[in-house]
Amino acid sequence: MPSRSWPSSPVNEPAWLKRDVLDEVHADQLRQHGGLPASRDESALESALARPKNQWAYKPDVDLFDLAAAYGFGLATSHLYTDGNKRIAFLAMYLFLGLNDFDVEATQVQVVRVMLQLASGSLEERELAVWLRIHSVASD
Repeated sequence: MPSRSWPSSPVNEPAWLKRDVLDEVHADQLRQHGGLPASRDESALESALARPKNQWAYKPDVDLFDLAAAYGFGLATSHLYTDGNKRIAFLAMYLFLGLNDFDVEATQVQVVRVMLQLASGSLEERELAVWLRIHSVASD
């Protein structure tokens, strides 16, 4: 795999989200906010989780924010879970960036607005990546 240079430091490959972690985060969100605990399409869920890895492998100019947006876009627009798709999409981006030494700094209103735009189709994946770049800072 090619080596990339992230905004804060060079790395060979980002830390990826694991399916079991995402499932547990989704279950926790359902316990907190309610909803049905089922996924609609297992293969589509796996595909959404593979989107960033595919971009990493085939797009030499992607950065962490592009990869995070790929997680968010895939999870929010595919309606993979019965409930909580926008929440899990945001949390996937947040966790992925956190695993790779970035924090998302945005108000709840900003997050809700961007996730509603994403889910409705009025925000494109590349625009989401820009939003993440603007609202992220390197972790200490």
